[in-house]
Amino acid sequence: MQKCHEVSGTQMVTVALRRIDLNPPKGTSGNSNAIIDYIDRKKITLLPNTAGVSFAADALRYARIAVAMECTHLKVEVTGDLTTLLPDPVETLRAVEIIRAHEETKNLYLMVYTNDDPVLARKLADAGAQCVMPAASPIGSGRGIANEANLAILLEMMQGRVPVVVDAGIGLPSHAARAMELGADGVLLNTAIAKAKDPVRMSSAMRDAVAAGRAGYLAGAISAKMYATASSPI
Repeated sequence: MQKCHEVSGTQMVTVALRRIDLNPPKGTSGNSNAIIDYIDRKKITLLPNTAGVSFAADALRYARIAVAMECTHLKVEVTGDLTTLLPDPVETLRAVEIIRAHEETKNLYLMVYTNDDPVLARKLADAGAQCVMPAASPIGSGRGIANEANLAILLEMMQGRVPVVVDAGIGLPSHAARAMELGADGVLLNTAIAKAKDPVRMSSAMRDAVAAGRAGYLAGAISAKMYATASSPI
């Protein structure tokens, strides 16, 4: 994991608060066995997330834990369906509202996992989300961007408002590059690297794909056409 962090050049790593032991037993060396102790927080921002909760009130509880851990960022994730692991749009919006209104958690930088609904993304930003994180496709599916048209509209609607990080469903470097070509500010991925046959090499591939996709977006790509156009002037 640490080698993948180093090779990928990642700036942020997310961990599920429900799935980490905040008081782990000591290892044989006397050091903690907590996974977060293997994340270099001098170089990487820790992004705790609320994965596994189904209600806004539970998301608030984990937001308070994030504050107690002296974290500055929180990924809000409220699951609506256990088969697809897609977010619950109603509870997600409520979670943002109550976390932002709570005195203890109001200053957290909220990055919100959502579906690719442009209208919901706008409502989340209005409620206080500082970053929206639409799913390309279901978590861990590796299918890439399932609805490119929706994502393109969402990115256009959010331009100049809040950053957009494409989260979930990325399986190949080409998926990451495409998200960046469309104008995303970043991608969040795990399974594509963690379950690759060579995770470190895949980390390198994803790093290069993100850089290439971003450069392609900034360069201003030509429009696709049905028919040929001579590339040499007459």
